[in-house]
Amino acid sequence: MMTQRRSRTLAAACLLAATATLAASGCSKSETSDNAGGDSSQQAQAAETPESSSGSGCSLTTYGAPKLDLKNAVVGFSQSEKEANPFRIAETQSIKDEAKKIGVKKLLTTNAQSQLSKQISDIQDMLSQGAQFLIIAPLNSDGLEPALKAAAAKKVPVLTIDRKVNSTACKDYVAFLGSDFVEQGKRAADAMIKATDGKAKVAILLGSSGNNVTTDRTKGFVDQIKAEAPGIEIVAQQTGEFARDKGQQVMEQLIQSKPDITAVYAENDEMGLGAVTAIRAAGKKPGKDVKIVSVDGTRNAVQALVNGEYNAVIESNPRFGPLAFATAQKFYAGEEIPENVIITDRAYDDTNAKESLGGAF
Repeated sequence: MMTQRRSRTLAAACLLAATATLAASGCSKSETSDNAGGDSSQQAQAAETPESSSGSGCSLTTYGAPKLDLKNAVVGFSQSEKEANPFRIAETQSIKDEAKKIGVKKLLTTNAQSQLSKQISDIQDMLSQGAQFLIIAPLNSDGLEPALKAAAAKKVPVLTIDRKVNSTACKDYVAFLGSDFVEQGKRAADAMIKATDGKAKVAILLGSSGNNVTTDRTKGFVDQIKAEAPGIEIVAQQTGEFARDKGQQVMEQLIQSKPDITAVYAENDEMGLGAVTAIRAAGKKPGKDVKIVSVDGTRNAVQALVNGEYNAVIESNPRFGPLAFATAQKFYAGEEIPENVIITDRAYDDTNAKESLGGAF
């Protein structure tokens, strides 16, 4: 089944028991929101079972930060990409909503507009404005070192969400909160095998380079297809940069150069939806002539699934607010936070898409 999880073997201290009752819900980039924001309080995240959290623990003492009451604190949130897209809209709104809910004294928010240099300066500016705790959605896994060093110099703890940074945990940042992206790729491969009966010529629409999301979602998918479906051939891998228009453009080119493509794995929904447009324009039926599986869980992709133009969606939950602030509160209470806190993600197929549409973002 698509919703079946792999067995977990990593051991770690139990984390976030108070948030374990939170339900699960859906990385993407689009030029239009398309009513994708939804209710940011719906389908909030939870950490998975304790075994899914890994790495050595980080406490307030080991990090060397001063004790802080978030209700009397200035918290900064650095968003990486413009918010005219479903994932980023839902993510930012979730942070804002939870900050308000728990009574954070002041929340500073910035948007890097997909520019690494701007994200660095945004973080440095928030520190200059007195930020005492930072939540960062990194644009890339590398390159944020100047900002992280600036935070460390002021003893300001940092949580990273949705993308990892290639830095040292409990020195440059406290912890990473996000999905198991390799597992997402594996689950997408399983869904593709099911949709194609194990026989297809697949094109992969890769995400943007320079971050672990793209690398891990590709690895998970490719490895699982190789292991489980010798009848599926991966005939193309090309970046669509997590963007709908770019995904459409790349798919148009691939249809011309490789007209025998019968399936598409898009590493986010927006590229998948761009592929739908390109496939239709070529006179083919998306979801039938060309099977489509993608990752995110946006409302538009789940609706395409309901409409029969899609075959499966693996969720990547953007509603980080409750879990991020719960983690911060536990950190300041003296508890150890694992290096990696893996969240729950659902999956959508033709058996549950219609009834689950309201929970998509």
